[in-house]
Amino acid sequence: MRQFSLLTLKDFGMGKKSLEEPIQVEAQHLVDYFRSSNKQPINPSTNLSCAASNIIASVLVGIRYEYTDQKWMKILQDMRHSFEIISSVWGQMYDMFPAIMYYLPGPHRKMFDLLKELKEVVKESVKIHEETVDPACPRDYIDCFLIRMRQENVDSKSCFYKANLIATVFDMFLGGAETTSVTLHFGILHFIKYPEIQDKLHEEIDQMIGKTREPKVEDRSRMPYMNAVIHEIQRISDVLPMGCIRSATTDVTLRGYKIPKDMDVLPLLTTVLRDPSQFETPGKFNIHHFLDENGKFKKNNGFMPFAAGKRACVGEGLVHMQLFIFFTTILQKFTLKSVVDPKDLDVSPTESGIENIPPSHKVIFIPRD
Repeated sequence: MRQFSLLTLKDFGMGKKSLEEPIQVEAQHLVDYFRSSNKQPINPSTNLSCAASNIIASVLVGIRYEYTDQKWMKILQDMRHSFEIISSVWGQMYDMFPAIMYYLPGPHRKMFDLLKELKEVVKESVKIHEETVDPACPRDYIDCFLIRMRQENVDSKSCFYKANLIATVFDMFLGGAETTSVTLHFGILHFIKYPEIQDKLHEEIDQMIGKTREPKVEDRSRMPYMNAVIHEIQRISDVLPMGCIRSATTDVTLRGYKIPKDMDVLPLLTTVLRDPSQFETPGKFNIHHFLDENGKFKKNNGFMPFAAGKRACVGEGLVHMQLFIFFTTILQKFTLKSVVDPKDLDVSPTESGIENIPPSHKVIFIPRD
């Protein structure tokens, strides 16, 4: 499934320049929404989720949702609420003792129900695609999967069947929309927490791009400060501290430890992203983790928010594009301010489990033009 998904997503522009324009268009929708706030404090969380979900939705199902679509915005809010519960003590207890927690009352009983509407949207989209798919002209990921299903319907061992299609699209929606939107949210919080960093970003944007031209992915290589800030945002956000669960495909010995076949493995990404041997101040926001003494961008071996190896995140290239274009476009057009003194602003996660949950703060978007 991974191999098929990776190749199919690449065919539809995943990580390629062809997806740059849809991201630019979505960034302008965000700009229009923030401008419409008329300098009033707003919580940008759900709209950031919608922007991130629209990019992955364009590849998976060929759809874009409007910020005025109340049903979709509620689905995104429910998805965030579900992750909040999953990452809370209740969710962690359920993960450790499911047979017991299943029968006990508490907020953990809602975490799966909150995702039901998203799964129903995926099911409905699959149904529509089944009725309209053209094998000679696939429109998106679902079409490609359905075509492959028809090709392999005689193979009883094939993994290409409808339930797997729904589960795969559902998972990629969660992974593609939630983690990116959380990173965007943490980023905006750090922009208002450190206005001096925001000032330097404004200066670099004005010098390298100007105030009118749309930012492009190719600008990233000429903007070391922005590149370093985005990397540090990803590192300090540590969105998935435990990484995604894996399973050993064969018996293996690692550093003297025997890991049997089918054993679940959790790669604790947080131990790398907060490794004091790799980062001078691992618990603090410090862009010099990715800048050398000459102000040039420098790589760091401890930067692994997407995991590593053959099972690394399939959407890494897409996320890099989104974060750069979204952040750069927003700062090109706005100065972001906090409703409280930045020194008093707490940007630490409200919950830390499967996901680090960003705190809810209102932001003032002041147009720069």
